[in-house]
Amino acid sequence: MKKFVITINRDFGSLGRQEAAKKLNLPVSVISEEEEKKASGFFGMLFPLGRDTAEHQKAVFNAQADFIRKAAAKESCIIVGRCADYLLQDEPDAMHVYIYAPYADRLANCVGPLHMDKAVAKKMIAGVDKARSAYHRYWAGYEANDPDHVHIIINSALLEVEGTAQALAAVARVRFSDPSDEKG
Repeated sequence: MKKFVITINRDFGSLGRQEAAKKLNLPVSVISEEEEKKASGFFGMLFPLGRDTAEHQKAVFNAQADFIRKAAAKESCIIVGRCADYLLQDEPDAMHVYIYAPYADRLANCVGPLHMDKAVAKKMIAGVDKARSAYHRYWAGYEANDPDHVHIIINSALLEVEGTAQALAAVARVRFSDPSDEKG
């Protein structure tokens, strides 16, 4: 396969974060791990760039954007969130994915695999979805699940996490296969 980039945006609780990376044997690029640790929990997800001044948030976004562009230029990778779809919209070897699941399935995922209290899970789904949507709209100017900007929108409840990852990996293999690698 030739070098490629997959960007993934997702609904909270759709479990759309890392399984595709495992199937493609690629690392998921983690943007600013220290920031994630510092702002962990509910409030960290509501304010992905912190609650500092607009100037500071812009500086953080620009640093993340620089990291994303460098990672995409360097090697094949999967980048989750952080408006990577927007930042790499002109990248010819990119595939932009949005993973969603119906509310009932997301709630079950939060209570089951994520071990959350049902009331907390409901708050998290509403709050994190709202924050992610606002973040993406603010920086990109469109919704993360806008079909005009996404190549694949997939319901993770249909095939569950493993099947969704296998489906996305299969699509990536077809999309990014190098014709010179084929024997014929």
